[in-house]
Amino acid sequence: MRRYLFLSFISFLLIVFSTTVVNFVAIGNAIPDLLLMWIVYIAITQGQLTGTLFGFSIGLFVDVISGNDGMLGLSALCKSLAGFVAGYFYHENKIEITLSSSKFLFAVGTSALLHNALYFVIFLRGSDVGWWSAIVAYGIPSMLYTTALAVVPMSLFRRKYQ
Repeated sequence: MRRYLFLSFISFLLIVFSTTVVNFVAIGNAIPDLLLMWIVYIAITQGQLTGTLFGFSIGLFVDVISGNDGMLGLSALCKSLAGFVAGYFYHENKIEITLSSSKFLFAVGTSALLHNALYFVIFLRGSDVGWWSAIVAYGIPSMLYTTALAVVPMSLFRRKYQ
């Protein structure tokens, strides 16, 4: 129970940080998704179910505070998918190896790509903007930026575990 409270507290701090500061480090259309990176970390260390539930909770909280008109639950759905996908990288005996290797980067990149694809397919439904062009213009750059930033925790874990 104490572990989940700690994860929830860190999640809350990251939500506040992501909604206030992260837009200032955007490069063009690419905005890093620190919450997605955190959800991947949770899924790798705690398992698929926990990653999915934290993804849903974090996404729903973001939806509520961001006030997306008519899209309540979209971030919850997409971040749940990210937690679910990242949970496939969970192996109880290989957590340290996964976090300190390129497997972590692959998990972040894969989860981010699927997250962004689902987000834009639903968000752009009924608009003149094609979802493929939105993914190329926003989704892929954000995925690459998020994955590039994931090198920092991967390096820290590598230093800690090796």
